[in-house]
Amino acid sequence: MGYNDVMERYNLRLQQFLDEVTLYPVSCEKLAGGRSDREWLDGVLAGGARIVQLRDKESQDGEFLAKARYFREKTREAGALFLVNDRVDIALLTDADGVHVGQNDLPPEEIRKLAPDLLIGLSCNTFEQVRKLGDMVRKGLSPVSYFNVGPLYATATKQGLKDYLGTQAIHQFTKECCLPFTVMGGIKVDHIEELCAAGVKRMAVVTAISQASDIEKETAVWIKKIKECSGDRREDNAAFQK
Repeated sequence: MGYNDVMERYNLRLQQFLDEVTLYPVSCEKLAGGRSDREWLDGVLAGGARIVQLRDKESQDGEFLAKARYFREKTREAGALFLVNDRVDIALLTDADGVHVGQNDLPPEEIRKLAPDLLIGLSCNTFEQVRKLGDMVRKGLSPVSYFNVGPLYATATKQGLKDYLGTQAIHQFTKECCLPFTVMGGIKVDHIEELCAAGVKRMAVVTAISQASDIEKETAVWIKKIKECSGDRREDNAAFQK
């Protein structure tokens, strides 16, 4: 695949992220009420999710790979984006659309060398982290596609953490970096209006969806409410093209 083809593929993925993503469901099998990640995936896709992230800290590599291949097959059938948490190798082996990493994972600039066509999401948990990212963007050096602000509220997925950013961090963080962003951490359906008012367009959630009695129905409820609250969400991605 030539350079132009790679960039076209990347830009198509980024444009889909900008145009279609509202709810951003992230898997966590141990918090899914006894349901498997595959059952969770079927539910969120049936509910209309346009992106999913496979986050698995428990499975052995073989099971993780098999699960990721199932995710890729089903998201491709649904026309949805598929990202893998942390594991760049799994993302590459399954032709995922992207990878999401934290501050202590593989650096995004190294991932970009391996995977020029992947979306790369980066978690930013402090003002200093997002300011550093913003400086790289302004210099034209950032390999990151979008960043995440969080955790906003108390969350079961970050055990032992006592400090949460709160909604005030959204403005503080996003004024430092012009990249598209998501928010995450303890978000419930009652927070949607507050978050939309703060300029949020994409909300990443774990337990709010995975612990719902009806995952498909809950996914649809979230997507409908985010769209109603945020209105016209289309963005020009020219500033973010590589």
